[in-house]
Amino acid sequence: MFGMGGAVRWLAVFLGNPGPRYAGTRHNAGFLAADALAKDKGVNIARLRFRALTAPCELAGEPALLMKPQTYMNESGQAVGQAARFYKIPPERVIVVSDDINLPLGKLRVRPKGSAGGHNGLKSIIAHLGSDEFPRVRVGVGAPAGGGDEQVDWVLGVPKNADWDAFSAACALAAHAVEDYIALGPDKTMGKYN
Repeated sequence: MFGMGGAVRWLAVFLGNPGPRYAGTRHNAGFLAADALAKDKGVNIARLRFRALTAPCELAGEPALLMKPQTYMNESGQAVGQAARFYKIPPERVIVVSDDINLPLGKLRVRPKGSAGGHNGLKSIIAHLGSDEFPRVRVGVGAPAGGGDEQVDWVLGVPKNADWDAFSAACALAAHAVEDYIALGPDKTMGKYN
């Protein structure tokens, strides 16, 4: 394993809001994916660096830094921008995992680049990287029946029963998609998960 000063080649960024109040919420799909990946790899994402909890980890044979930004969601780009500049990592090697209300519950969508799609965490990362050309794995959380004003309560809510099972399974799958993206590249990974 490489040290923190070593040649990190990829950033794997998992979006969520810090603190117990947000644990298990739909908006914290990224944090749940990070926890699944950390468990799988036997690492602890606990070192506070770049305004994020971090852990060095090898993904598909490549040195990577796992990151759970500890800013609130809409300021996630601060942590990502600092780490990308420090390690001189271009946007195409910054993989971001986030929730997506535009996807059905439990569905994944992998993309090599794209717009923020209304997601404040992605907007912040685009602003701080100066680019939208970074890969992302989006975890479907569905949308509230009423739409509109109910969206905030929806993403900050915790899925129940069968919905929780589908949500947590999708988060674990998103962790695998991050490593597959590094191993297989965008086209094969999109073919496997989308």
